[in-house]
Amino acid sequence: MIPLITSHPAPVASVLLALAVILVGARLGGCAAERLGQPAVLGELLVGVVLGNLEWANLQWLAAIKTDPTIDLLAQVGAVILLFEVGLESTLRDMLQVGLRSLLVAVLGVAAPWALGWWVGALLLPDKSVYAHAFLGATLTATSVGITARVLKDIGRARTREARIILGAAVIDDVIGLVILAVVGSVIAAASTGTSVSLGGAGFVMAKALLFLVAAFSIGAFLSPRLFSVASRLQGRGVLLTVALAVCFTLAYVASVIGLAPIVGAYAGGLILEEAHYRDFLDRGEHRLEELVRPISMFLVPVFFVVMGMRVQLWTLTQPGAFGLAALLIVAAVVGKQACALGGLGAGLDHVAIGIGMIPRGEVGLIFANIGLGLTLHGERILDERMFSAIVVAVMATTLVTPPILKWRLTRAERYGVRVLSGGDAIAMTGD
Repeated sequence: MIPLITSHPAPVASVLLALAVILVGARLGGCAAERLGQPAVLGELLVGVVLGNLEWANLQWLAAIKTDPTIDLLAQVGAVILLFEVGLESTLRDMLQVGLRSLLVAVLGVAAPWALGWWVGALLLPDKSVYAHAFLGATLTATSVGITARVLKDIGRARTREARIILGAAVIDDVIGLVILAVVGSVIAAASTGTSVSLGGAGFVMAKALLFLVAAFSIGAFLSPRLFSVASRLQGRGVLLTVALAVCFTLAYVASVIGLAPIVGAYAGGLILEEAHYRDFLDRGEHRLEELVRPISMFLVPVFFVVMGMRVQLWTLTQPGAFGLAALLIVAAVVGKQACALGGLGAGLDHVAIGIGMIPRGEVGLIFANIGLGLTLHGERILDERMFSAIVVAVMATTLVTPPILKWRLTRAERYGVRVLSGGDAIAMTGD
Protein backbone atom coordinates (compact mmCIF):
# COMPACT_ATOMS: atom_id res chain seq x y z
CA MET A 1 0.00 0.00 0.00
CA ILE A 2 1.33 3.47 -0.90
CA PRO A 3 1.12 5.86 2.07
CA LEU A 4 -0.73 9.12 1.43
CA ILE A 5 1.47 11.15 3.78
CA THR A 6 5.20 10.61 4.35
CA SER A 7 7.84 12.54 6.24
CA HIS A 8 10.30 12.21 3.36
CA PRO A 9 9.74 12.29 -0.40
CA ALA A 10 9.45 8.86 -1.99
CA PRO A 11 12.31 7.84 -4.32
CA VAL A 12 9.96 8.24 -7.27
CA ALA A 13 9.39 11.89 -6.36
CA SER A 14 12.81 13.01 -7.59
CA VAL A 15 12.24 11.17 -10.87
CA LEU A 16 8.87 12.86 -11.32
CA LEU A 17 10.38 16.28 -10.71
CA ALA A 18 13.24 15.52 -13.10
CA LEU A 19 10.73 14.51 -15.80
CA ALA A 20 8.78 17.73 -15.24
CA VAL A 21 11.94 19.81 -15.72
CA ILE A 22 13.03 17.82 -18.80
CA LEU A 23 9.64 17.92 -20.54
CA VAL A 24 9.00 21.61 -19.91
CA GLY A 25 12.53 22.49 -20.98
CA ALA A 26 12.26 20.33 -24.09
CA ARG A 27 8.96 21.93 -25.13
CA LEU A 28 10.25 25.47 -24.59
CA GLY A 29 13.45 24.71 -26.48
CA GLY A 30 11.60 22.93 -29.28
CA CYS A 31 9.13 25.79 -29.73
CA ALA A 32 11.93 28.36 -29.78
CA ALA A 33 13.83 26.37 -32.41
CA GLU A 34 10.75 25.99 -34.60
CA ARG A 35 10.05 29.73 -34.41
CA LEU A 36 13.56 30.25 -35.79
CA GLY A 37 12.88 27.81 -38.63
CA GLN A 38 14.94 24.99 -37.12
CA PRO A 39 13.96 21.41 -36.14
CA ALA A 40 12.64 21.04 -32.59
CA VAL A 41 15.35 18.50 -31.81
CA LEU A 42 17.95 21.27 -31.97
CA GLY A 43 16.17 23.22 -29.24
CA GLU A 44 15.82 20.11 -27.10
CA LEU A 45 19.53 19.41 -27.38
CA LEU A 46 20.45 22.99 -26.49
CA VAL A 47 18.18 22.93 -23.45
CA GLY A 48 19.91 19.74 -22.35
CA VAL A 49 23.33 21.35 -22.79
CA VAL A 50 22.25 24.29 -20.61
CA LEU A 51 20.73 22.09 -17.90
CA GLY A 52 23.74 19.79 -17.86
CA ASN A 53 26.19 22.62 -17.35
CA LEU A 54 24.56 24.43 -14.43
CA GLU A 55 26.88 22.87 -11.87
CA TRP A 56 28.76 26.17 -11.70
CA ALA A 57 25.52 27.73 -10.36
CA ASN A 58 25.58 25.18 -7.52
CA LEU A 59 22.56 23.33 -8.96
CA GLN A 60 23.95 19.88 -8.32
CA TRP A 61 20.51 18.28 -8.44
CA LEU A 62 20.14 19.17 -12.12
CA ALA A 63 23.57 17.73 -12.86
CA ALA A 64 22.56 14.49 -11.14
CA ILE A 65 19.67 13.95 -13.57
CA LYS A 66 21.98 12.78 -16.34
CA THR A 67 23.31 9.95 -14.18
CA ASP A 68 19.98 8.91 -12.67
CA PRO A 69 19.41 5.24 -13.65
CA THR A 70 15.65 5.65 -14.03
CA ILE A 71 15.98 8.69 -16.29
CA ASP A 72 18.66 6.88 -18.28
CA LEU A 73 16.34 3.89 -18.72
CA LEU A 74 13.52 6.13 -19.93
CA ALA A 75 15.93 7.82 -22.36
CA GLN A 76 16.94 4.42 -23.77
CA VAL A 77 13.29 3.43 -24.21
CA GLY A 78 12.82 6.78 -25.93
CA ALA A 79 15.57 5.87 -28.39
CA VAL A 80 13.80 2.56 -29.13
CA ILE A 81 10.47 4.35 -29.70
CA LEU A 82 12.21 6.91 -31.90
CA LEU A 83 13.70 4.27 -34.22
CA PHE A 84 10.37 2.44 -34.28
CA GLU A 85 8.67 5.67 -35.31
CA VAL A 86 11.28 6.32 -38.01
CA GLY A 87 10.71 2.80 -39.31
CA LEU A 88 6.95 3.39 -39.46
CA GLU A 89 7.53 6.31 -41.83
CA SER A 90 8.90 3.92 -44.46
CA THR A 91 8.00 0.45 -45.68
CA LEU A 92 9.84 -2.46 -47.20
CA ARG A 93 8.10 -1.63 -50.47
CA ASP A 94 9.54 1.89 -50.33
CA MET A 95 13.04 0.50 -49.87
CA LEU A 96 12.66 -1.89 -52.79
CA GLN A 97 11.31 0.84 -55.06
CA VAL A 98 14.10 3.37 -54.58
CA GLY A 99 16.32 1.38 -56.90
CA LEU A 100 20.04 1.11 -57.46
CA ARG A 101 20.50 4.87 -57.62
CA SER A 102 19.49 5.31 -53.97
CA LEU A 103 21.57 2.29 -52.99
CA LEU A 104 24.63 3.83 -54.66
CA VAL A 105 24.01 7.18 -52.96
CA ALA A 106 23.60 5.43 -49.60
CA VAL A 107 26.76 3.32 -49.88
CA LEU A 108 28.83 6.35 -50.85
CA GLY A 109 27.21 8.32 -48.03
CA VAL A 110 28.26 5.70 -45.49
CA ALA A 111 31.74 4.80 -46.71
CA ALA A 112 33.12 8.34 -47.09
CA PRO A 113 32.03 9.75 -43.67
CA TRP A 114 33.14 6.56 -41.91
CA ALA A 115 36.59 6.75 -43.50
CA LEU A 116 36.92 10.47 -42.81
CA GLY A 117 35.72 10.13 -39.20
CA TRP A 118 38.15 7.26 -38.67
CA TRP A 119 40.96 9.41 -40.12
CA VAL A 120 40.06 12.37 -37.88
CA GLY A 121 40.21 10.09 -34.84
CA ALA A 122 43.58 8.66 -35.85
CA LEU A 123 44.94 12.16 -36.55
CA LEU A 124 43.78 13.97 -33.41
CA LEU A 125 43.44 11.09 -30.94
CA PRO A 126 46.59 8.99 -31.43
CA ASP A 127 46.41 7.87 -27.80
CA LYS A 128 43.05 6.19 -28.42
CA SER A 129 42.70 2.67 -29.81
CA VAL A 130 41.83 1.88 -33.40
CA TYR A 131 38.45 0.69 -32.10
CA ALA A 132 37.71 4.20 -30.81
CA HIS A 133 38.69 5.66 -34.18
CA ALA A 134 36.43 3.18 -35.99
CA PHE A 135 33.49 3.93 -33.70
CA LEU A 136 34.03 7.67 -34.10
CA GLY A 137 33.73 7.23 -37.86
CA ALA A 138 30.64 5.04 -37.44
CA THR A 139 28.78 7.84 -35.62
CA LEU A 140 29.00 9.96 -38.79
CA THR A 141 27.45 7.39 -41.15
CA ALA A 142 23.72 7.84 -40.55
CA THR A 143 21.44 10.46 -42.12
CA SER A 144 18.43 11.99 -40.39
CA VAL A 145 15.39 11.10 -42.50
CA GLY A 146 13.05 13.38 -40.55
CA ILE A 147 14.97 16.63 -40.87
CA THR A 148 15.51 16.41 -44.63
CA ALA A 149 11.95 15.16 -45.23
CA ARG A 150 10.55 18.14 -43.37
CA VAL A 151 12.57 20.62 -45.44
CA LEU A 152 11.51 18.98 -48.71
CA LYS A 153 7.87 19.02 -47.66
CA ASP A 154 7.98 22.66 -46.52
CA ILE A 155 9.25 23.88 -49.90
CA GLY A 156 6.98 21.60 -51.95
CA ARG A 157 9.73 19.31 -53.29
CA ALA A 158 8.79 16.07 -51.54
CA ARG A 159 7.75 14.34 -54.81
CA THR A 160 10.75 15.21 -56.96
CA ARG A 161 13.22 12.59 -58.15
CA GLU A 162 15.92 14.13 -55.96
CA ALA A 163 13.65 13.91 -52.92
CA ARG A 164 12.82 10.26 -53.53
CA ILE A 165 16.49 9.39 -53.94
CA ILE A 166 17.53 11.38 -50.83
CA LEU A 167 14.85 9.85 -48.61
CA GLY A 168 15.36 6.35 -49.97
CA ALA A 169 19.12 6.62 -49.53
CA ALA A 170 18.67 8.00 -46.00
CA VAL A 171 16.61 4.94 -45.04
CA ILE A 172 19.22 2.59 -46.53
CA ASP A 173 21.91 4.67 -44.79
CA ASP A 174 20.32 3.91 -41.44
CA VAL A 175 20.15 0.18 -42.15
CA ILE A 176 23.82 0.07 -43.22
CA GLY A 177 24.77 2.23 -40.26
CA LEU A 178 22.99 -0.11 -37.86
CA VAL A 179 24.86 -3.06 -39.34
CA ILE A 180 28.17 -1.19 -38.96
CA LEU A 181 27.24 -0.36 -35.37
CA ALA A 182 26.55 -4.03 -34.68
CA VAL A 183 29.87 -5.11 -36.18
CA VAL A 184 32.00 -2.46 -34.47
CA GLY A 185 30.24 -2.96 -31.13
CA SER A 186 30.72 -6.73 -31.24
CA VAL A 187 34.37 -6.40 -32.25
CA ILE A 188 34.99 -4.01 -29.34
CA ALA A 189 33.21 -6.33 -26.91
CA ALA A 190 35.34 -9.27 -28.11
CA ALA A 191 38.55 -7.26 -27.86
CA SER A 192 37.64 -6.15 -24.34
CA THR A 193 37.46 -9.77 -23.17
CA GLY A 194 40.80 -10.58 -24.77
CA THR A 195 39.28 -12.57 -27.61
CA SER A 196 41.14 -12.22 -30.88
CA VAL A 197 38.97 -10.86 -33.66
CA SER A 198 39.67 -12.12 -37.14
CA LEU A 199 38.29 -10.87 -40.42
CA GLY A 200 36.11 -13.96 -40.45
CA GLY A 201 34.79 -13.11 -36.99
CA ALA A 202 33.85 -9.60 -38.06
CA GLY A 203 32.23 -11.06 -41.17
CA PHE A 204 30.23 -13.42 -38.97
CA VAL A 205 28.90 -10.52 -36.92
CA MET A 206 27.91 -8.67 -40.09
CA ALA A 207 26.25 -11.80 -41.44
CA LYS A 208 24.38 -12.19 -38.16
CA ALA A 209 23.12 -8.62 -38.33
CA LEU A 210 22.05 -8.98 -41.95
CA LEU A 211 20.45 -12.36 -41.25
CA PHE A 212 18.47 -10.84 -38.39
CA LEU A 213 17.20 -8.02 -40.60
CA VAL A 214 16.32 -10.36 -43.48
CA ALA A 215 14.59 -12.79 -41.10
CA ALA A 216 12.70 -9.96 -39.37
CA PHE A 217 11.59 -8.52 -42.71
CA SER A 218 10.63 -11.88 -44.21
CA ILE A 219 8.88 -13.39 -41.20
CA GLY A 220 7.37 -10.07 -40.24
CA ALA A 221 5.96 -9.43 -43.70
CA PHE A 222 4.32 -12.88 -43.57
CA LEU A 223 3.04 -12.78 -39.99
CA SER A 224 2.15 -9.10 -39.61
CA PRO A 225 -1.12 -9.11 -41.63
CA ARG A 226 -2.20 -12.37 -39.99
CA LEU A 227 -1.37 -11.07 -36.52
CA PHE A 228 -3.41 -7.93 -37.02
CA SER A 229 -6.25 -9.93 -38.59
CA VAL A 230 -6.52 -12.02 -35.42
CA ALA A 231 -6.08 -8.99 -33.16
CA SER A 232 -8.86 -7.11 -34.96
CA ARG A 233 -11.38 -9.60 -33.52
CA LEU A 234 -10.65 -8.24 -30.05
CA GLN A 235 -12.93 -5.50 -28.84
CA GLY A 236 -11.89 -2.49 -26.84
CA ARG A 237 -9.56 0.44 -27.30
CA GLY A 238 -5.80 0.28 -27.68
CA VAL A 239 -5.53 -3.16 -29.31
CA LEU A 240 -3.73 -1.86 -32.41
CA LEU A 241 -1.18 0.12 -30.40
CA THR A 242 -0.64 -2.76 -27.98
CA VAL A 243 0.11 -5.23 -30.76
CA ALA A 244 2.42 -2.79 -32.55
CA LEU A 245 4.43 -2.01 -29.41
CA ALA A 246 4.61 -5.72 -28.59
CA VAL A 247 6.17 -6.34 -32.03
CA CYS A 248 8.59 -3.44 -31.53
CA PHE A 249 9.73 -4.50 -28.07
CA THR A 250 9.95 -8.19 -28.97
CA LEU A 251 12.19 -7.54 -31.96
CA ALA A 252 14.27 -5.10 -29.90
CA TYR A 253 14.70 -7.82 -27.26
CA VAL A 254 15.64 -10.47 -29.83
CA ALA A 255 18.19 -8.10 -31.36
CA SER A 256 19.70 -7.51 -27.93
CA VAL A 257 19.85 -11.25 -27.14
CA ILE A 258 21.85 -12.02 -30.29
CA GLY A 259 24.29 -9.21 -29.58
CA LEU A 260 22.82 -6.35 -31.62
CA ALA A 261 21.62 -2.98 -30.39
CA PRO A 262 17.90 -3.00 -29.44
CA ILE A 263 17.32 -0.09 -31.84
CA VAL A 264 18.07 -2.46 -34.75
CA GLY A 265 15.05 -4.56 -33.82
CA ALA A 266 12.88 -1.51 -33.18
CA TYR A 267 13.69 -0.09 -36.61
CA ALA A 268 12.93 -3.42 -38.28
CA GLY A 269 9.63 -3.57 -36.39
CA GLY A 270 8.60 -0.18 -37.75
CA LEU A 271 9.46 -1.15 -41.31
CA ILE A 272 7.41 -4.35 -41.37
CA LEU A 273 4.20 -2.86 -39.94
CA GLU A 274 2.51 -1.48 -43.03
CA GLU A 275 -0.82 0.31 -43.08
CA ALA A 276 -2.36 -2.34 -45.35
CA HIS A 277 -1.75 -4.95 -42.64
CA TYR A 278 -4.08 -3.30 -40.13
CA ARG A 279 -6.74 -2.07 -42.54
CA ASP A 280 -9.46 -3.74 -40.42
CA PHE A 281 -8.66 -1.39 -37.55
CA LEU A 282 -8.77 1.67 -39.81
CA ASP A 283 -12.11 0.60 -41.25
CA ARG A 284 -13.64 0.65 -37.79
CA GLY A 285 -12.38 4.15 -37.04
CA GLU A 286 -8.97 3.59 -35.44
CA HIS A 287 -6.16 6.08 -36.05
CA ARG A 288 -3.05 5.18 -38.05
CA LEU A 289 -0.14 3.72 -36.09
CA GLU A 290 1.99 6.83 -36.56
CA GLU A 291 -0.75 8.86 -34.85
CA LEU A 292 -1.16 6.35 -32.02
CA VAL A 293 2.58 6.20 -31.30
CA ARG A 294 3.03 9.99 -31.42
CA PRO A 295 1.84 10.74 -27.82
CA ILE A 296 4.27 8.13 -26.45
CA SER A 297 6.99 9.55 -28.65
CA MET A 298 6.25 13.11 -27.50
CA PHE A 299 6.81 11.95 -23.92
CA LEU A 300 9.87 9.70 -24.20
CA VAL A 301 11.85 11.00 -27.20
CA PRO A 302 12.43 14.50 -25.74
CA VAL A 303 13.78 12.79 -22.62
CA PHE A 304 16.37 11.09 -24.80
CA PHE A 305 17.43 14.30 -26.57
CA VAL A 306 17.59 16.41 -23.41
CA VAL A 307 19.62 13.76 -21.59
CA MET A 308 21.98 13.55 -24.58
CA GLY A 309 22.44 17.30 -24.39
CA MET A 310 23.00 17.17 -20.63
CA ARG A 311 25.89 14.78 -21.15
CA VAL A 312 27.73 17.40 -23.19
CA GLN A 313 30.25 18.90 -20.82
CA LEU A 314 31.18 22.30 -22.26
CA TRP A 315 34.37 22.40 -20.23
CA THR A 316 35.63 19.38 -22.16
CA LEU A 317 35.69 21.52 -25.31
CA THR A 318 38.32 23.70 -23.64
CA GLN A 319 40.68 20.76 -23.30
CA PRO A 320 43.65 20.67 -25.69
CA GLY A 321 42.50 19.52 -29.12
CA ALA A 322 38.81 19.25 -28.21
CA PHE A 323 37.65 22.23 -30.26
CA GLY A 324 39.75 21.08 -33.19
CA LEU A 325 38.19 17.61 -32.91
CA ALA A 326 34.67 19.08 -33.05
CA ALA A 327 35.58 21.32 -36.01
CA LEU A 328 37.18 18.50 -38.01
CA LEU A 329 34.25 16.18 -37.27
CA ILE A 330 31.91 18.82 -38.69
CA VAL A 331 34.05 19.07 -41.82
CA ALA A 332 34.19 15.27 -42.12
CA ALA A 333 30.42 15.03 -41.61
CA VAL A 334 29.68 17.60 -44.33
CA VAL A 335 32.37 16.68 -46.85
CA GLY A 336 31.81 12.94 -46.40
CA LYS A 337 28.17 13.18 -47.40
CA GLN A 338 29.08 15.12 -50.52
CA ALA A 339 30.35 11.82 -51.90
CA CYS A 340 26.63 11.05 -52.27
CA ALA A 341 26.54 13.62 -55.06
CA LEU A 342 28.55 11.20 -57.21
CA GLY A 343 25.58 8.85 -57.11
CA GLY A 344 23.43 11.44 -58.88
CA LEU A 345 25.77 12.08 -61.78
CA GLY A 346 24.70 11.16 -65.30
CA ALA A 347 20.98 10.95 -64.52
CA GLY A 348 19.81 14.53 -65.08
CA LEU A 349 19.57 15.07 -61.32
CA ASP A 350 20.65 17.95 -59.11
CA HIS A 351 23.52 15.97 -57.58
CA VAL A 352 24.57 18.90 -55.38
CA ALA A 353 21.11 18.98 -53.76
CA ILE A 354 21.37 15.24 -53.13
CA GLY A 355 24.69 15.71 -51.33
CA ILE A 356 23.30 18.57 -49.22
CA GLY A 357 20.16 16.64 -48.35
CA MET A 358 22.22 13.81 -46.86
CA ILE A 359 24.16 16.07 -44.44
CA PRO A 360 22.02 16.15 -41.25
CA ARG A 361 22.86 13.44 -38.72
CA GLY A 362 20.15 14.12 -36.15
CA GLU A 363 18.76 11.40 -33.92
CA VAL A 364 20.58 8.30 -35.19
CA GLY A 365 24.02 9.85 -34.77
CA LEU A 366 23.16 10.70 -31.16
CA ILE A 367 21.96 7.16 -30.52
CA PHE A 368 25.25 5.81 -31.88
CA ALA A 369 27.21 8.19 -29.63
CA ASN A 370 25.17 7.20 -26.59
CA ILE A 371 25.88 3.53 -27.24
CA GLY A 372 29.57 4.41 -27.47
CA LEU A 373 29.45 5.79 -23.93
CA GLY A 374 28.46 2.33 -22.73
CA LEU A 375 31.19 0.42 -24.61
CA THR A 376 34.44 -0.24 -22.79
CA LEU A 377 37.79 -1.68 -23.80
CA HIS A 378 39.82 -3.08 -20.91
CA GLY A 379 37.83 -0.97 -18.47
CA GLU A 380 38.18 2.28 -20.43
CA ARG A 381 35.23 3.83 -22.28
CA ILE A 382 35.51 3.86 -26.05
CA LEU A 383 34.14 7.39 -26.15
CA ASP A 384 35.18 9.77 -23.39
CA GLU A 385 33.34 12.97 -22.47
CA ARG A 386 35.46 15.07 -24.81
CA MET A 387 34.72 12.84 -27.81
CA PHE A 388 31.02 12.61 -26.96
CA SER A 389 30.75 16.40 -26.68
CA ALA A 390 32.51 16.84 -30.03
CA ILE A 391 30.10 14.38 -31.69
CA VAL A 392 27.04 16.17 -30.30
CA VAL A 393 28.42 19.53 -31.51
CA ALA A 394 28.90 18.00 -34.99
CA VAL A 395 25.34 16.60 -34.96
CA MET A 396 23.93 19.98 -33.93
CA ALA A 397 25.97 21.81 -36.58
CA THR A 398 24.83 19.52 -39.42
CA THR A 399 21.25 19.80 -38.21
CA LEU A 400 21.51 23.59 -38.15
CA VAL A 401 23.09 24.22 -41.56
CA THR A 402 21.15 21.80 -43.75
CA PRO A 403 17.63 23.35 -43.90
CA PRO A 404 18.65 26.82 -45.17
CA ILE A 405 21.29 25.48 -47.59
CA LEU A 406 18.94 22.84 -49.05
CA LYS A 407 16.15 25.39 -49.47
CA TRP A 408 18.55 27.77 -51.22
CA ARG A 409 19.85 25.09 -53.56
CA LEU A 410 16.48 23.73 -54.64
CA THR A 411 14.84 27.13 -55.12
CA ARG A 412 17.93 28.32 -57.02
CA ALA A 413 17.75 25.30 -59.34
CA GLU A 414 14.20 26.23 -60.31
CA ARG A 415 15.02 29.91 -60.69
CA TYR A 416 17.99 29.30 -62.98
CA GLY A 417 16.76 27.05 -65.70
CA VAL A 418 15.14 23.89 -64.34
CA ARG A 419 11.61 23.45 -63.13
CA VAL A 420 10.76 20.20 -61.35
CA LEU A 421 7.30 18.85 -62.01
CA SER A 422 5.24 17.41 -59.16
CA GLY A 423 5.64 13.94 -60.63
CA GLY A 424 9.42 14.21 -60.47
CA ASP A 425 10.28 14.96 -64.12
CA ALA A 426 12.47 17.97 -64.91
CA ILE A 427 12.04 20.22 -67.94
CA ALA A 428 14.30 22.98 -69.19
CA MET A 429 13.28 26.59 -68.84
CA THR A 430 14.70 29.77 -70.21
CA GLY A 431 17.14 31.34 -67.79
CA ASP A 432 16.72 34.73 -66.22
